[in-house]
Amino acid sequence: MAEKRSSLTFSSIMSDLKAGKYAPIYLLMGEEPYYIDRIADYIAENVLQEEERDFNQTIVYGLDTTAAQIADAARGYPMMAQYRVIIVKEAQAIKSWEPVEKYLDNPLPSTILVVCHKNGTVDRRKKFASKAQAVGVVFESKKKRDNELPAFIEGYLHQRNASIDHKAAMMMTEAIGADLNRLTSELDKLLISLPEDAKKITPELVEEKIGVSKDYNIFELRDAIVRRDVFKANAIVKYLYKNPKAGSIYSMLPILFNFFQNLMIAHYAPNKSEGGVAQQLGFNSPWAAKDYLPAMRNYTPMKTLQIISKMREIDAKSKGLDNPNTGAGDLMKELIFFILH
Repeated sequence: MAEKRSSLTFSSIMSDLKAGKYAPIYLLMGEEPYYIDRIADYIAENVLQEEERDFNQTIVYGLDTTAAQIADAARGYPMMAQYRVIIVKEAQAIKSWEPVEKYLDNPLPSTILVVCHKNGTVDRRKKFASKAQAVGVVFESKKKRDNELPAFIEGYLHQRNASIDHKAAMMMTEAIGADLNRLTSELDKLLISLPEDAKKITPELVEEKIGVSKDYNIFELRDAIVRRDVFKANAIVKYLYKNPKAGSIYSMLPILFNFFQNLMIAHYAPNKSEGGVAQQLGFNSPWAAKDYLPAMRNYTPMKTLQIISKMREIDAKSKGLDNPNTGAGDLMKELIFFILH
């Protein structure tokens, strides 16, 4: 494990854990709590037998402990077990790690110290991170981008012997966003409702269980905009205007801005095929770029630039800048009209 610690992924860490290959310390940090929780929970539930945990597994919280106490606990030997497990949750509350840094100069091979630092990262140039890197695992859990979520959903379900319609995956993405803990929780609910002989999540099921219209949502609006389907786009905007909980200017703007920003980049791809555009945009699959080809035919580079500028204007107005009385619903109408005409 030592020679490739800097390039460890969630999958490779989990693979080592399942093979019983443990490190003296796991520094788990970043903006996405899902992967931090998955690794910490696996260690908590699998390293020790249930009867060994009372004396050999300790879970503490950053607000209630100190680095000195953590270091002292780490130096303790296991009782009638192979390992001693110490899990520090909310570790971002601890300001100085000096006692743990000294411990890491000579860590006990029988201790597994798990440090969960959420909502940010530890500076890798500091002693704590560099020493953890030298003897154990340092993992940064990054937020997923919106265009990565459908693949995440499909992968999560594949591991559970289920699948999902692409449209249903997009509906889930736009309804829930990049909160992976909430997203997987909702997927688990959908899995429970599936019959044993039909393990596929459909748009109709998402509509019924999650409460997202399969026909009138931001995904369908973006699809109508891509194809410059004025009638369909106006019908969806009218629905969203009357049902703001189904989609508002605030949830719409980031999705459309990201799409048109990528569209501007796609216009200048040397190779205008799906594969070429995907490579230009940094997508893993050519399929992810399929919507950009019709959009390039429907929106010139100049129109794309004007749309991006208009979205910046609407975003400012939605936050009350130079906008004394135009409501969010009317701003949405104004933006969609500008895009389509």
